Amino acid sequence: MFQKIANILSIASFVLITSTLGASYFGYKYLSSEQFKTKMMNEVLGGVSGMMPKVLEKGLPEMVQPSMDIPDGFGI
Repeated sequence: MFQKIANILSIASFVLITSTLGASYFGYKYLSSEQFKTKMMNEVLGGVSGMMPKVLEKGLPEMVQPSMDIPDGFGI
């Protein structure tokens, strides 16, 4: 009786490990594919382009702070 239970658990363990390894392999292949990279870049650029008009509507400042003078003695 114990032998049958041990065999069933062994087969179940083998199936579980094999399916985990297979899923990991195919998941890695998908995540490193050009199709996934393109999909993510389109998603990110879509979100960024939605924010850009709001930033550009504010415009650039009319005047920025004047540059600072570098004191002598720095070897420049």
